[in-house]
Amino acid sequence: MAWFGEHPDEHREGQDGRGATSLASRPNERQALDAYSEAVMTVVEQVGPAVVQIGVSKAVNARTPYGVMPRVAEGAGSGVIFAPDGYILTNSHVVEGAQRITVTLADSRDLPADLIGADSATDVAVVRITPPTDRPLTVAKLGDSDQLRVGQLVVAIGSPIGLQSTVTAGIISALHRTLPGAGGTLIEDIIQTDAAINPGNSGGPLVNARGEVVGVNVATAAGAQGLSFAIPIKTVTWVASRLMRDGVVRRGVIGVAAQAITLPQSVRRALHVDAPTAVEIIQLTDGGPAARAGLRPRDIILRLGDRSVKTVWDLRRELEQRADGSSVRLAFVRPGEGTPRTVEVRVATQTLPTGQQRRNQRG
Repeated sequence: MAWFGEHPDEHREGQDGRGATSLASRPNERQALDAYSEAVMTVVEQVGPAVVQIGVSKAVNARTPYGVMPRVAEGAGSGVIFAPDGYILTNSHVVEGAQRITVTLADSRDLPADLIGADSATDVAVVRITPPTDRPLTVAKLGDSDQLRVGQLVVAIGSPIGLQSTVTAGIISALHRTLPGAGGTLIEDIIQTDAAINPGNSGGPLVNARGEVVGVNVATAAGAQGLSFAIPIKTVTWVASRLMRDGVVRRGVIGVAAQAITLPQSVRRALHVDAPTAVEIIQLTDGGPAARAGLRPRDIILRLGDRSVKTVWDLRRELEQRADGSSVRLAFVRPGEGTPRTVEVRVATQTLPTGQQRRNQRG
């Protein structure tokens, strides 16, 4: 029987003519396989103990033969411990509307958890457990998502369909994607990977080969294979710090969803722009500051105030420093036009309620 990818004669006759070609006689292939396996196993050993399953109980309305009746539904997602005093990162949609949250540690112990805050705009949430007294919690090391490169090895760990501590591996397929979020808004600056992410993986870590968390897994593309997405850890840590400090995220906004794009050299020369990238508007909020200023989808933002805007993070960071109601000059170029325009945009402050606040508002 021939081996896949080999000619039958190659299998029967090794290079020395004495027998079958085995993996042992192909040291380069063996070394490559061993290096890949070693990298994945090392990541799992380092980060796996910090990955948890998050079980939630939610009140829902269910159709029955007697009409619509309230009942309690159970759900599950994943999370990763990032602080020794019990703080855990997960997705907002995992804990949204939860009446009870239970965290299952890697050693199978169940602990009650409290929701610290959730931000539906980025699908990031923070929950907290009381650490066990008999042993310290394993804490995952957070990396730098700005250093990611397409083709880089990554490992996803989580609890797909309730199967705790499941590991998949793949590569970074693309960066700076824009993805529809659970709340209907667009989540910007998303990581795309082919590491398999299934229902229940949401909230689990995406980890580089150094054992550093570089993203929080969020979704897969329905009807597609090999298309999974994660929120970059730079965004996650910024949001988490606000949730831990204030319970909410207050951010300056101008009412746009955007994505980073590469500017061709010819365009950069024509616009006298040094930066290789800029930010393209994907969607505008009706009646929002940018729409009122005359901006349109596909307009490319070059500068905000006196600073270049090369990435979505640059745009967020600049708006974060602006007071509610303040005006800022925005330079942009419209497709088909060769000269940048400048408009005045008034910054608004957006505060999304946490899951706990939403439950209080409904009650």
